[in-house]
Amino acid sequence: MGDRPITDIFASRSPSAKKLEVNIADLPEDEMVRLMLDEPRLIRRPLTKIGDKLVVGSREKDLEEALG
Repeated sequence: MGDRPITDIFASRSPSAKKLEVNIADLPEDEMVRLMLDEPRLIRRPLTKIGDKLVVGSREKDLEEALG
């Protein structure tokens, strides 16, 4: 995801992730991507692209920072 690590986008605290019963920290990035493709609820939302920046989640501070 550009310069963002996949772990920023993977919803590791979601109920869907907890059902996996695996240690998320031990998953390789390609496995995280596969899991997100299979189960979209594992993607943190919203994903907002502002200019060349990707904002993950809805924290007001992150959105304001991306807007400059």
